[in-house]
Amino acid sequence: MIGYSGATLKPSNNYGVRSGCDAPDMVVLHYTAMETVEEALERLCSRDHEVSAHYLISASGEIFQLVAEDRRAWHAGVSYWAGQRDVNSRSIGIELDNNGCTPFPCPQSRALVVLCQDIFQRWSIPTWRIVAHSDVAIGRKIDPGPKFDWRGLAKENIGSWPLRGQAALGIDEAQFLEDAAIYGYETTLGLKLVLAAFRLHFRPMAQGPLDPIDCALAHGLAGHLPLTHLTEPLNRIERGGLDGRGPQGSRKVRTPQSNSAG
Repeated sequence: MIGYSGATLKPSNNYGVRSGCDAPDMVVLHYTAMETVEEALERLCSRDHEVSAHYLISASGEIFQLVAEDRRAWHAGVSYWAGQRDVNSRSIGIELDNNGCTPFPCPQSRALVVLCQDIFQRWSIPTWRIVAHSDVAIGRKIDPGPKFDWRGLAKENIGSWPLRGQAALGIDEAQFLEDAAIYGYETTLGLKLVLAAFRLHFRPMAQGPLDPIDCALAHGLAGHLPLTHLTEPLNRIERGGLDGRGPQGSRKVRTPQSNSAG
């Protein structure tokens, strides 16, 4: 199974073939919203539930792999990011053992950093291409929620944290939405939903209408990441591809190694 060599394998049959993308080029984080890791593993591996993820990290930091990284796990659902609507085909999904109400323990956070670094290196994914389920499913999902430390993760060079260097911009709704779209959000859903998703990721304690800080953060983020809006997948195999149909002349990625003999 292609993936992290240190993972405990718990194979799930809930997966398919990636469509329109030969390899993952982003990571999506979730929480399980369940009380125990055993309960989450049972659901993610059950044939009765059409849901899965590539990985599940327990509160103690144990990493379980459920789906091979070259396969399409069913974790994002109806979603959108940076011009693409089939987020499952483009991403690796990581579930965090958390009920949505408690802080994320240090062992779990450390394991997430190690796993993300391994995934990014294996697939040549830029380190900023990691988002929340709430980012790609605006108005439908809120995980991994306001207690997740995105800023701390960015300090490990995983993900992005905007610089607030242009507060003089003031409040500009059109510019905010333009910057949010450059980052990847589906801004056709309107300011209210986009602002809520943006704040959940970058300002979870903020309330009220759009303010200058929101605008400055979004503008700094868009300017810092000029490549976030993609019309073609970042990762494509130059010849043959994982499904034997990779296009000629596209970006070549290193052939990943399996973490088991099977």
